[in-house]
Amino acid sequence: MLEVLREVAPQVSRVAVILNLDQPPQVAIWHTLEATAAPSFGVRVIAADVHGAAEIEDAIGDFAHEPNGGLIVLPGPINTAHRELIIALAARHHLPAVYGYRFFVAAGGLVSYGSDRADQSRQAAGYVDRILKGAKPSDLPVQQPTKFELVINLKTAKALGLDVSPTFLADEVIE
Repeated sequence: MLEVLREVAPQVSRVAVILNLDQPPQVAIWHTLEATAAPSFGVRVIAADVHGAAEIEDAIGDFAHEPNGGLIVLPGPINTAHRELIIALAARHHLPAVYGYRFFVAAGGLVSYGSDRADQSRQAAGYVDRILKGAKPSDLPVQQPTKFELVINLKTAKALGLDVSPTFLADEVIE
């Protein structure tokens, strides 16, 4: 996600990661961003631990006071429930943001990179079929997503003053 953000907005040198530290998957992503990805891109990352709308507003508002900022909005229930607020705050503060799901971009967000939810549903259906045919769930292997999608909203990019390279290979472009 950080690489995508830097590709679209190369001026970004600090990134607020909108997450909930009570969610282990988000904590794992945060640790990877902080320890590996941020140093390799020369970007300072800041954890913005949020649990509701007021904390989201405070975190993004406080972060936006310094230049060259961007947002990574991790997938999770709180961020999804408050997606309209997050998208509006990113636009108000002129912060390029990358999201984990396509529906953020369809609602006006800049760019998303994440697992293809339709593909995950197909994988889940295969598991349900195997269980209904008698397989024990504990005998089935754990699967990770295998298909990812990159989506960009060119209208939002233009509003942020970003010139998206024609070589940016998105799976879907929303104009």
